[in-house]
Amino acid sequence: MDTFTLTDYEVTALQLSLKVAFTAVIVSLPAGIGCAWLLARGRFWGKSLLDGLVHLPLVLPPVVIGYLLLVMMGRQGVIGAYLYDWFGITFGFSWRGAVLAVAVVAFPLMVRAIRLALENVDPKLEQAARTLGASPVKVFLTITLPLMLPGILTGTVLAFARALGEFGATITFVSNIPGETQTIPLAMFSFIETPGAEAEAARLCVIAIMIALLSLVIAEWLARAARKRVGH
Repeated sequence: MDTFTLTDYEVTALQLSLKVAFTAVIVSLPAGIGCAWLLARGRFWGKSLLDGLVHLPLVLPPVVIGYLLLVMMGRQGVIGAYLYDWFGITFGFSWRGAVLAVAVVAFPLMVRAIRLALENVDPKLEQAARTLGASPVKVFLTITLPLMLPGILTGTVLAFARALGEFGATITFVSNIPGETQTIPLAMFSFIETPGAEAEAARLCVIAIMIALLSLVIAEWLARAARKRVGH
């Protein structure tokens, strides 16, 4: 077989990785914007604790995150048991669980980028709009959100790239099931453990590097374009 030709097994892992990462980013983006707003503009007791919890996945071993998700969201978990009994929803050993795992790991990167962008928004612009009679919602949609756009784009793409590369939390929470939870890192792990599968592992390694590099380039390009659009 051609060294550069992907097998159906590898294509499935690639497609699942893109599906999981894309879904995780889309689902977590509203929460990311809201959390960034609270951390940048909020004044409340426990803000430091919330900040620590949001960024905890950056310093915790991914396996610990996967174990906590298993305890909390597994079919017999503290929350997962109720979700399954009441709604028939289960996260364990499914692609939905992979989405949850990578979303938790990538969430801090998204929040951090959006928060930094929000902290750079001049509050005087918002105050001027409010003095002219604009409602808080209109101020946010017409002033704040456009100025936050570079950070939102950067955070989204970085979170997507991080989600594509997640391994420890995913394999701990949803195992390594081909066609269901086996993303690119998990497929590489299987190939590395299989004698004679060095070429397959190398191909997926190259693909992972290319996607990650492309994501970083796109993030920078989108951020620059957004900054030019808002006049920064």
